[in-house]
Amino acid sequence: MSGFKTIALQCLLALAISFTASTVREAIAAESGTPSTAIRFTFDRPIDASMAPFFLAAKDGRFGAEHLNVSFNSASGSPEALARLAKGDSELALVDINELIRFRDKDDAAPVKAVFVLFDRAPYAIIARKSRGIRLLPDLDGKTVGVADGDLSMRLWPALAQQNGIKASHVKFHKISAAVREPILSAGQVDAVAGFSYLSAVNLRDRGVPEADLVVLRYADYGCEAYGFAVVANTAFAAAKPDAVKGFVRALIAGITATAREPARAAEEAASRIEDGDRNLELKRLHAVLADNILTDEVKRYGLGGVEPARLERSIDQIARDFKFRKRPTARDVFDGQFLPPRAERLIN
Repeated sequence: MSGFKTIALQCLLALAISFTASTVREAIAAESGTPSTAIRFTFDRPIDASMAPFFLAAKDGRFGAEHLNVSFNSASGSPEALARLAKGDSELALVDINELIRFRDKDDAAPVKAVFVLFDRAPYAIIARKSRGIRLLPDLDGKTVGVADGDLSMRLWPALAQQNGIKASHVKFHKISAAVREPILSAGQVDAVAGFSYLSAVNLRDRGVPEADLVVLRYADYGCEAYGFAVVANTAFAAAKPDAVKGFVRALIAGITATAREPARAAEEAASRIEDGDRNLELKRLHAVLADNILTDEVKRYGLGGVEPARLERSIDQIARDFKFRKRPTARDVFDGQFLPPRAERLIN
């Protein structure tokens, strides 16, 4: 009997030691920021410098500190990225919020909502050459603009033209492939091209087009109220793991802050993830996107990541000028601000 008691005590002691060791390991893991929640994050397009805050947050261990294991992948556009989210193949994605608005109209029950706005101003722009007589948006009257298939900026062109008294029929749009967008303007085959300000303008300067001959007509400077790229969440995941989404947002804010403080390091990190990436070229893009799209005057006043509901509603109305909604979504259908930290933690100098 005493032998049985001895064996039982040894077993209990072994179990206690095992439990204690396991508890200690978990405590050490938690203290060291070992990832515990996996997040598949989808970019809706190929990598460029605008994504540097995500990569810097990963490099600096910000996601790990929030107990997150984040993996990155890319889709062929916002519709594909949103479809992955809706199916649960991704938990979070970076998507054009204006495509999210249209996507919500197709399926108003789709389990996707924006939780953080990265681009306070959409990057839509017309990039033109002054030598072709274009300095202001109304100068496009009678001109030819190259537009790539699926160019997102064209979705808001009707509203922009109407706001600025431009007759849409007086501007000729020439369909081109995205691959020749900059070469065709560089060669003078069109007067301007539509695209993203921080991509096409930088590419053209890199191709040798004199900066003094380029003019970037940003939609946001002519009354377009659209927000740009936003982090969108699968709402089922966000409901099940709200702390993970909040942690991701905190880590991203830290990544943006680090990017603003050290743009050269951020551009280097982005370039390292691009095949034959050019650090100097990506740094030029990063400077442009920080100044024009991310660190706007509104963001400096109100903080990163949020929206002004009235402005978002007006931007939905602008989309409606060229898009017939079956059931117009509201700002609340598109954006969920509950995962944002307090304003004081989102301010950036």
